[in-house]
Amino acid sequence: MKNNMMFGYMMYLSNHMWDDENTPARGWYVPKRYSENIGVDVEAWDETVRTLAAHKYNAVLIDVGDGIKYESRPEISAPDAWDKDFLKKKLDEMRALGLEPIPKLNFSTCHHTWLKEYRRMTSTRYYYEACADVIREVCEVFGNPRLFHLGMDEEDTIGNQRFRECVHIRAKDLWWHDVYFYFGEVEKYGARPWVWADGCWENPDTYIEKMPKSVLQSNWYYNMFKDWPSDHWHYKAISAYELLEKNGYDQVPCSSFAEGISSNIESTLVHGKKVISPAHLTGYLVAPWLHTKVENLLLAKYNIQLMNRAREALYPETL
Repeated sequence: MKNNMMFGYMMYLSNHMWDDENTPARGWYVPKRYSENIGVDVEAWDETVRTLAAHKYNAVLIDVGDGIKYESRPEISAPDAWDKDFLKKKLDEMRALGLEPIPKLNFSTCHHTWLKEYRRMTSTRYYYEACADVIREVCEVFGNPRLFHLGMDEEDTIGNQRFRECVHIRAKDLWWHDVYFYFGEVEKYGARPWVWADGCWENPDTYIEKMPKSVLQSNWYYNMFKDWPSDHWHYKAISAYELLEKNGYDQVPCSSFAEGISSNIESTLVHGKKVISPAHLTGYLVAPWLHTKVENLLLAKYNIQLMNRAREALYPETL
């Protein structure tokens, strides 16, 4: 990559990350009714990829979930999941345009609807076996990727799962046990683990003590950068960038227009450049939180363009 900086975009193969079959939709980006299908529009996928290449992005983080036909665990795959050979073809098309495809499987119990029946077996032998199988297959499809995003966000409070019929929150050492398990599985195939970093917001001392420095961190914040009260979660989210820098972690800050704050993407790049050293600033990610549908293309392109404008202003040497 030019100047070794990632400028990445997050896109969705699976849309089963947020809600159970019988619970109301959590956010505006989630369909009002649960569907067993992933419903990805190939036309929207291809147009997004072309737009990313035209704006000189160099990475695409793909939320895989139940979006491929698993051979080891077919019961996980959505009815319209993509054939593995078809996905490989789409990944090769990305690479030909200068885009590095990076897989993501979110194992947070707040975002694991895609695991189907195994989500209710969390932290059991059956669960670990299933997780190992899907990680292995995804690594194979992606050709032993350099990075592997494991999610792990928003598990630590009941609020994020309050509408669900079955709530799981792994506390204390169990959460860390399982996180280390995922790390070990992706490392078997030569990938560097990558996680959302909001686990440090409420328990920063424990997080810094137990999170390996080898794990790539994506702190995320989608609102306004201003002087929030120190007990507000906005303050904790923003200050996490400095906390991670102070303690020597590599970072890929994540921004978005998902909350309607158009300044967030540029503000994230401004803040990242200010508080994260070049040695630890691996790049930036924009997450639109939009399913890969034709009707979402306008908003998707807006996210892409906002990042591109900020990059032109702050990191022109990377273009």
